[in-house]
Amino acid sequence: MNFWKDNRFLVTGGAGFLGSHLVENMKRRGAKHITVPLVDKMDLRVTENCRKVVKDHDVVIHLAAVVGGIGANRANPGRFYYDNMVMGLHLMEEARLAGVKKFVALGTICAYPKFTPIPFKEENLWNGYPEETNAPYGLAKKMLLVQAQAYRQQYSFNAIFLLPVNLYGPRDNFDPESSHVIPAMVRKMVEAKQQRKKEVVLWGDGSPTREFLYVDDAAEGICLATERYNKPDPVNLGSGMEISIKDLATTVAEHVGFSGKIVWDTTKPNGQPRRCLDVSRAQEEFGFKARMNFDEGLKNTVDWYLSTLK
Repeated sequence: MNFWKDNRFLVTGGAGFLGSHLVENMKRRGAKHITVPLVDKMDLRVTENCRKVVKDHDVVIHLAAVVGGIGANRANPGRFYYDNMVMGLHLMEEARLAGVKKFVALGTICAYPKFTPIPFKEENLWNGYPEETNAPYGLAKKMLLVQAQAYRQQYSFNAIFLLPVNLYGPRDNFDPESSHVIPAMVRKMVEAKQQRKKEVVLWGDGSPTREFLYVDDAAEGICLATERYNKPDPVNLGSGMEISIKDLATTVAEHVGFSGKIVWDTTKPNGQPRRCLDVSRAQEEFGFKARMNFDEGLKNTVDWYLSTLK
């Protein structure tokens, strides 16, 4: 059997940032039958809708999520918890009942404890409470792992759980109300340059570190895991790099061409102190290793955003 040609795939969130890149990758691999439910037509918080979309599919890849940066998480902890929790809960249950052969659940780096030793190893996932500003979102997504392992144990349901680090790349969300750190910085600095502002103000003190994974690399990792990985243990998807927010801001400014001053608003939260993943399990289990050079990926991201302004 040809895995990609012969299976029928459901990709929730397939029209989004990561999802659109994933669907393109799947098609290059020969996938012929891909269903992408659109959020305005199929609300996956409703059980009946989950029942409808999983019908007649062999593999479900669950990317759909309500997400945002620190500000969005602080403003919507209840919504981010409920929406993400209930989507995953119903979708996996309905997939099991419908006889789906494999369920691929996407978690989040926010699921890790606030003070996880560097690099983050999958076995440290339960050794503390997540960083407070995004804990409701992180915990809601982490429940997918609990559900996947419980269903595997009781029902022999083949569900796997992947933990991607912060993503970036073309087609990212640049909305200032809900974007993550890289697109938020890019937009802020592009606008500051256009308006000839002498400074930009960024949240925190710049000391936290983050790891970033280019969206095409993330799509590749998900495809490899979907085809090759069938175990209960969670798997990190990352690049293994680490950069401080302060250095990131300097790098973004260089790519954008913003030469003004960067001011840090220390009344705003930093978020988790450090993030950097141990990515060895993904390479050992299904041969995934990130390829994109960060500087090149950042240039591609900036170039794409500038192209949307023309």
